[in-house]
Parts: sequence; structure tokens; C-alpha cells
Amino acid sequence: MIAVNPTDSASLLAAFGALGVLVVLFAESGLLVVGFFLPGDTLLLPAGVLCAASGDQSPRLELWQVLACAAVGAVAGGQVGYLLGRHGGRPLLARTSKRRVKEGAARAERLLARYGYGKALVIGRFVPMVRTVLHPAAGALGVPARTFTLWQTVGGLLWSQSLVLAGYLLGSSVSHVDDYLLLFVAAIAVLSLLPLLAEARRSRRDRSRSTG
Repeated sequence: MIAVNPTDSASLLAAFGALGVLVVLFAESGLLVVGFFLPGDTLLLPAGVLCAASGDQSPRLELWQVLACAAVGAVAGGQVGYLLGRHGGRPLLARTSKRRVKEGAARAERLLARYGYGKALVIGRFVPMVRTVLHPAAGALGVPARTFTLWQTVGGLLWSQSLVLAGYLLGSSVSHVDDYLLLFVAAIAVLSLLPLLAEARRSRRDRSRSTG
């Protein structure tokens, strides 16, 4: 029996391959609480690298399968998250006792108010934690279904496909990229946190102005 750590991208890819990408992205794109603990950005890049691996390396994934599974998982997960929020409403977000969910919901609401539906749904895909709660929040806040479906599909495809292809190009152009994979994954994780840090800084500045 293979021991699988659902929070570790290498373990998931070794055990489930492209199917693991589909399941994780589905959960991370709309299943509250569960999605917060799963790798998203840090799963897609290694998956793309493994698509470029030579035949004697294991596991080796097929690029078209990973791209397809990433697209289906991201788009279907976002749509399910929206439906959960639309039918559960604000009480669905308010009932949770998880601090990270509440903080993510507040960020998602600010993102929708600041940028509008289309831009927020695309930008939000690239922001960890916000990505998981954004789609249920959009449903709870009454974002029109047609508008949501269009822009969450655009955002889901841009996010999932770009990171897989970036990993594939990295694996194709850098020899022995496996030796540096953890470093690249760490860099992706840090970069993905930058929008959260920028927003936190902006919020503190706004609060200080309002109390000054």
C-alpha cells in the first residue's frame, strides 16, 4: 500500500498522476475548509516538470493529460463552489469557525468590490486562500451565474494551464531540474503570497488613515 500525504505534491503525483491534479484542483477551487490544506500552485509546477521528464525517470506524466485534468478540476471546482455559496448564502460562510476561512471570505468580498466581478475572478485564481473561498463567496453575494461562469472559466484556465506549461518549459530547458525542484516550488509559494502581503499592508494603511 502506498502512503499518500495529501498536502505533499510529490506524494500526490507519484500515487495518482494527472488524476491527482484533477481532484486537488477541484477541492482547492471551491470546497471550503478542505481546499485550504491542499497544494495548488505547488502542485501544478512539479506536474509540468514531470511531463518533461525522460523516459527512465519515474513518475513521468503526459502533458495533455495533466493540462486536461488541471482545466477540468479548476473549472468544475469553481462552479461547484459557486453553487454551494449560492444555495448556502452568507450563513454558509458565517457558520464556519475556521479563522482562515473567515479571513479568506473577507478578502474575497473586498476583491469583488474593488475590481468588479470579471477582474476579481481572474486575479483571485492566483491568490492562495482567496482562491478557495472566492467562488462560494461569489455565489453567496449574488454574482450573476452567466458572468461568474464566464470569468471563473477564464481565470481557471489561465491559472492552471500557465503553471503547468511553465513547469514543462522549465523541465525541458534545465538539465537535472529535479535537483532544484524544491527551490522552484518554494519560490512559487513565496510569489503567490505577495498579493496577500500587499493587501494586508494596504488594509493597515487604510485603517491608520481612518483612525488618524
